[in-house]
Amino acid sequence: MSIVEEQPPGPPTVTMAGRVAELAGLREQVLTGPSRQATEAQKKKGKLTVRERLELLFDKGTFTETEPFRRHRATGFGLEAKRPHSDGVVTGWGSVDGRTVFAYAHDFRIFGGALGEAHAQKIHKLMDLAEKAGAPVIGLCDGAGARIQEGVTALAGYGGIFQRNVRNSGVIPQISVIMGPCAGGAAYSPALTDFVFMVRGTSQMFITGPDVVQAVTGEQITQDGLGGADVHAATSGVAHFAYDDEEHCLEDVRHLLSYLPSNNRELPPSEPADDPADRRNASLLDLVPADPNRAYDMHAVIEEIVDHGDYFEVHARWAPNIICALARLGGQVVGIVANQPQTLAGVLDIESSEKAARFVQMCDAFNIPLVSLVDVPGFLPGVDQEHGGVIRHGAKLLYAYCNATVPRISLVLRKAYGGAYIVMDSRSIGTDVALAWPTNEIAVMGAEGAANVVFRREIAASDDPDATRAARIEEYRRELMHPYYAAERGLVDDVIDPADTRSALIGALAMLRDKHAPLPTRKHGNQPQ
Repeated sequence: MSIVEEQPPGPPTVTMAGRVAELAGLREQVLTGPSRQATEAQKKKGKLTVRERLELLFDKGTFTETEPFRRHRATGFGLEAKRPHSDGVVTGWGSVDGRTVFAYAHDFRIFGGALGEAHAQKIHKLMDLAEKAGAPVIGLCDGAGARIQEGVTALAGYGGIFQRNVRNSGVIPQISVIMGPCAGGAAYSPALTDFVFMVRGTSQMFITGPDVVQAVTGEQITQDGLGGADVHAATSGVAHFAYDDEEHCLEDVRHLLSYLPSNNRELPPSEPADDPADRRNASLLDLVPADPNRAYDMHAVIEEIVDHGDYFEVHARWAPNIICALARLGGQVVGIVANQPQTLAGVLDIESSEKAARFVQMCDAFNIPLVSLVDVPGFLPGVDQEHGGVIRHGAKLLYAYCNATVPRISLVLRKAYGGAYIVMDSRSIGTDVALAWPTNEIAVMGAEGAANVVFRREIAASDDPDATRAARIEEYRRELMHPYYAAERGLVDDVIDPADTRSALIGALAMLRDKHAPLPTRKHGNQPQ
């Protein structure tokens, strides 16, 4: 009889299959979220969950998450007993129309999406990866600001985000999508990015909330009234786009990416040029009245010229006297800056100058050629404009154009008066190709104003001032404002038939495709603020 010794009890046998099952269960918890109640609360606010948002943003099945099991290490105020995985932010990368894009997305269900040390470090790593990979980074913002329980450590986390926003400015596209609260220091990161999207009714941005405003100033206002989507899209200019729901918002984020390169070393993505380059634009003869005092909608001109009439307007509701839009001509992406005669007669003012300057800088940073459609009677006169610094703000647009090295084409449709003409990418500040329609009036000012200044004494001494004024206006117009005056002096390369506008622009862009215009060696310019 053999004696078999009993083995002492020990730890359970660990198998790879067991560990994999454990991993799968843990990952399922992360994907599900903190609780059913938290998800229901998110839905009651009319908001999608963080995972649903990412599914809409990225091509199906392409999102790869980073650090899903990250947890904070803070103690005090009960934090040590509450350490959910992901720490309130989902980070990772995926594909949008087949191109790599990075994203971080706050999960409001966890700590209200508030930023703590671990939360911030995840975003820092994500932004560093995007920089190394040379790919756009998108922030889906739905957070309650800094995590108060973590004190100054949380604030330092914001500093790291801001520093990376600035370092990557003009290097990779940065897009902020506000899908919930974005208050205090959290609002500065979106302000540093290239584009800001907002959703009506559920997203707000402000430095100090309504309660603080009321306590300090006595003013009573709602969150939406203080910093809602419509306020920032139409009044402050903080938001470039505003939408009624998250689905359409994220759809247009994807659409915007189709116009942008992945980084500043690449050209924007082109498309097949299936809209004929030589397509004539005969309808422009009827769209734009020859009478310089009659208004028209510049949107109709842009729609007629660009490929398939498709363009993507930026800041459509803010400073509508100037239009900034991304479009394609001959399959190639262009940035269009156009005066809008339908609003304030198309004048430049403080807000339109800022709007256009920012857009020109963005296009130049990401190798997007500029097409300027000019119909500008001047800068908006007024005490408010002068005291508000229209000189300083107008200089921003002037600086942006002068500093741009991408291909630049300007087309004068009708009026181009005074300093506003110079600022709108005229030949004298370096546009590569300057074109004009036969209805152009390029001059220091309109004939009426010029005659009143030049012939003031003669008109005052005349027996018939009205007749003398009319005669001198006609004389000034005949001598200095005929359509070929600027062309005769080399300030316009050609006066073209409006019906040939599309083919002329596409031909000029093709010629300039390999343009190289290095700037002087310098640390950076000191642009007007």
